[in-house]
Amino acid sequence: MNKQTRRDFLRVLGMTAGSLMLPRAVFGQRRAARKPNVVLIFTDDQGTIDVNCYGAKDLYTENLDRLAARGTRFTQFYVGAPVCSPSRAALMTGRYPRHAGLLGNAPSHKGGEGMSTEQVTIAEMMKAARYATGHVGKWHLGYTPETMPNGQGYDYSFGHMGGCIDNYSHFFYWVPPNCHDLWRNGKEVWHDGEFFGDLMVDECKGFIDRSKDEPFFLYWAINMPHYPLQGTQKWRKKYRHLEAPRRMYAEFISTMDEMVGEVVGHLDKLGLRDDTLIIYLSDHGHSVESRTFGGGGDSGDYRGHKFTLWEGGIRVPCIVSWPGRIPQGAVRSQMAASIDWMPTIAEYCGVKLPDRKIDGKSITSVIEADDAPSPHEVFHWETGKHWAIRQGDWKLVHNGPATDYKGKKIPQVENFLSNMAEDVTETKNLAETRPEVVEQLTRVHDQWLKELRKR
Repeated sequence: MNKQTRRDFLRVLGMTAGSLMLPRAVFGQRRAARKPNVVLIFTDDQGTIDVNCYGAKDLYTENLDRLAARGTRFTQFYVGAPVCSPSRAALMTGRYPRHAGLLGNAPSHKGGEGMSTEQVTIAEMMKAARYATGHVGKWHLGYTPETMPNGQGYDYSFGHMGGCIDNYSHFFYWVPPNCHDLWRNGKEVWHDGEFFGDLMVDECKGFIDRSKDEPFFLYWAINMPHYPLQGTQKWRKKYRHLEAPRRMYAEFISTMDEMVGEVVGHLDKLGLRDDTLIIYLSDHGHSVESRTFGGGGDSGDYRGHKFTLWEGGIRVPCIVSWPGRIPQGAVRSQMAASIDWMPTIAEYCGVKLPDRKIDGKSITSVIEADDAPSPHEVFHWETGKHWAIRQGDWKLVHNGPATDYKGKKIPQVENFLSNMAEDVTETKNLAETRPEVVEQLTRVHDQWLKELRKR
């Protein structure tokens, strides 16, 4: 899509959005005068089970647990990639990372391009429908004026453009040269010594305050629990009994949980909670990098972590809450994915989707009923020469890296086949006993790649 076509699409969306209605599945009646607000919360490097309601026994996550109690929690929810930028591109566009044009991490230094401006983001979709659009937190999808948030559909933006920052100096230190990375609407700003978590909470509240009289879309990309692990003193005291690195990781998880509670509480204070769709998920599994003290996160019974296509790298906690509109205290086991949020948000808000190929599918029916089928018969992942495919209960991982699993080293093999209905741990390889399934899944994946490269 060239720039002129993209502008035409946004103009047409703006002309037609006002006449759209929400589906009957949402309200059972015509859309109310005000469209729902949307707050999309995306955490960073959070382990598969690292919320109490997902099985963590040693963490305090009362705010996320409360969000789940007032909404629907998914137990088989996937992201588009096991690394930051491709996962974010998939969420923002409703497309597989290859289709979104970003298979690796975007640069963390000014001047580096990331996701193409030819892509249409959720923010652009919502802005065309006369939503106020805001970004707070991490971006990591481009570091040029055109590819930073204000160039990708956000009216307002505050945060860092690269992969991570120190939470007090707001410098990126991990790949030379060191650089300051804190921006408001494309202009560098300085808040030296102020905790980035507190700044994000204030910015979220400020955006909500300014936008409360009109429908708004807020993308809050929390940079936690990504390294550097810098939890607040309150939680450092709380977790003194834990061993490192779980201790440092837990401190950051609960710091983040408390921040979420503050913003959700602000919506309650303003009387906006029942008018607001809140979506919460992580970008991929936990890190085991040395910069995270070698670990700290937990994937439970799921093998793997960040950078891998084992379940621990791509299966994430995900909660959606909209009191009075969607089921509360519900659990959904159907397979769904981050690329589904764009069409799902569009359906709930009565917003027109981009006139282009979207890989995601609306999951409103899944949210409404625990017996609704998953919208995905097949799902694909790729990162470098490492790829995976899920078809029904079968999952094939190609060139999956060796991993430690509960103290046992599992070596790398060319093909690892699992039946997810029988073995979610991915520790029993069925490739040799079911070669016909390996052949079939490989053929399906090869055909998918061939078709995607034509687009």
